Amino acid sequence: MKMIKDERLKIQNLKNIRIAYIIQTAGILAILGYELVIKGFDEMMDNPLWFVFMISTIVSAYLSMSISADHESTKKNPKKSLWISIAVLSLITAIFILVVSLTDGINMGLMIGGIIFICGIAPIIYLYYLRVKRNEDITEE
Repeated sequence: MKMIKDERLKIQNLKNIRIAYIIQTAGILAILGYELVIKGFDEMMDNPLWFVFMISTIVSAYLSMSISADHESTKKNPKKSLWISIAVLSLITAIFILVVSLTDGINMGLMIGGIIFICGIAPIIYLYYLRVKRNEDITEE
């Protein structure tokens, strides 16, 4: 048998995968919502489905970033975007440190601020890498 290499079949396969992912995510959210109502927030977070949901959400977000980086205009300077993003992240982190420090103390504020900064810097650097890679691919062509 000869393998079919039709683009329409590939697109339909991607649509089917998307529908399956939506149904799977809705099911996970329904189970986690039930656990939240019946057992509480701590028990919900102890469920292994919470881990699966968080990992799949993070992977989906990173995959979406690569698509959005490809759709940006080529005139954008990746280095300028990187520094603007870091400045905004630093401002948000400073606000969180200040607010948390006023309520829970400086140690808790620094810890929460550090976590927010580390969690924010990872996607910023990844997006910078995607932009630089895209610009290199464009200049090579």
